[in-house]
Amino acid sequence: MSTLTKQTLSHLDWLEAEAIHIMREVAGQCERPVLLFSGGKDSICLLRIAEKAFRPGRFPFPLMHIDTGHNYKEVTDFRDKRAAELGERLIVRSVEDSMKRGSVVLKSADESRNKHQSVTLLEAIAEFEFDACIGGARRDEEKARAKERVMSFRDEFGQWDPKNQRPELWNLYNARAFKGENIRAFPISNWTEMDVWQYIEREKLELPSIYFAHTRPVVRKGTLLQPVTELTPAKPGDVVEEVMVRFRTVGDITCTAPVESTARTVEQIVVETATTTITERGATRLDDQTSEASMEQRKKEGYF
Repeated sequence: MSTLTKQTLSHLDWLEAEAIHIMREVAGQCERPVLLFSGGKDSICLLRIAEKAFRPGRFPFPLMHIDTGHNYKEVTDFRDKRAAELGERLIVRSVEDSMKRGSVVLKSADESRNKHQSVTLLEAIAEFEFDACIGGARRDEEKARAKERVMSFRDEFGQWDPKNQRPELWNLYNARAFKGENIRAFPISNWTEMDVWQYIEREKLELPSIYFAHTRPVVRKGTLLQPVTELTPAKPGDVVEEVMVRFRTVGDITCTAPVESTARTVEQIVVETATTTITERGATRLDDQTSEASMEQRKKEGYF
């Protein structure tokens, strides 16, 4: 980072500069990093940061997506389009491939594949010998992520130990790991959902269409809206409604809920975000509702 202090930069400028610094630290300290790109808004911001960190040269790492096979087509199409526009290598590994190998076994045909991404991710890390994965997780999303370091150390089994984390004093980051170990680096860890949307607005970043308000059939499940799709059909007794919604976050269809919204532009989403009182994952993630420790347990097993 330059000698400019936080006080002399705007809020977004400082966040961007720090994210660029973190990404360059990963590229400088690690031999085989990879940037996790799903086509979601956070990883779209990571791509812009990578452009500012490394252009006009090529990125010093490929892009990778761990696909459950149940992602929204609008998002995977955007993922492929954006990678092609950048001219960067995109690696896609699927939970379905892990299922064929027998390393992932579902308890039932309708079980969500989301948590099983951990297995496929660890297999991809071993396949390509990646020593660092750059991801778009943020501390404001969820309790487990709030206590995770920017450079999150994972052992040779891909596991995270929240009681064994490296100190990060004065923005000094240690991304070094022994062979077989791994670092998960989160350049936008300190960003909020509002920061992300304001950055998207400032940088005029293109997004998948489902981030904006559209009409969709849903079923109300408590405080959440479950989209009605081939993978998540309405059950007997369910009341299907046509509701104007948008997605605050995107992921596996079986566990990602939209929110009611009329926001059709980034500017309108910024206004909505400023008034919401429910966290992003709290309003949208069906898979985090089983336990307050759901995310922490998955991280201990190798999750992003």
